[in-house]
Amino acid sequence: MTVDTLVRALIERRETVAAVESLTGGLLAATLVTVPGVSAVFRGGLVVYATDLKATLAGVPEKLLKERGPVDPDVAVALAHGGRERCRADWGLSTTGVAGPEPQDGVPVGTVYVAVAGPAASSVRRLVLAGDRQAIRVAAVDAAFSLLGERLAVR
Repeated sequence: MTVDTLVRALIERRETVAAVESLTGGLLAATLVTVPGVSAVFRGGLVVYATDLKATLAGVPEKLLKERGPVDPDVAVALAHGGRERCRADWGLSTTGVAGPEPQDGVPVGTVYVAVAGPAASSVRRLVLAGDRQAIRVAAVDAAFSLLGERLAVR
């Protein structure tokens, strides 16, 4: 799934997308905006690197963050929903995980969750990625785009 194909599909469907990112630190949004015409579908996004911002800016329940930590499938889904709601988009994409070089709160490097929240339902995918920080971040972005492409039934 290329980002160009994904943007074209959103344009054709007249649907919008927003991004909420943790470990990717804005790379998801930055990759989206490389596509000419993306302004028709990209509403914006949030970079919520700090755990407390996941709650205050993206609306993740504080209890969930306290009980499970920021690297969790339900947190990823809540981030996607939060971005969708706050940016008033049809679709919300999110990333959360550990890019390294050290584990975080006992979570191994390369553990990543990507999620998409849409008009009818949400989906989340757990990834176990290898490589350095940049390789993990790029793979997380690619996986988020693939997950949205699957939901849009784009090939």
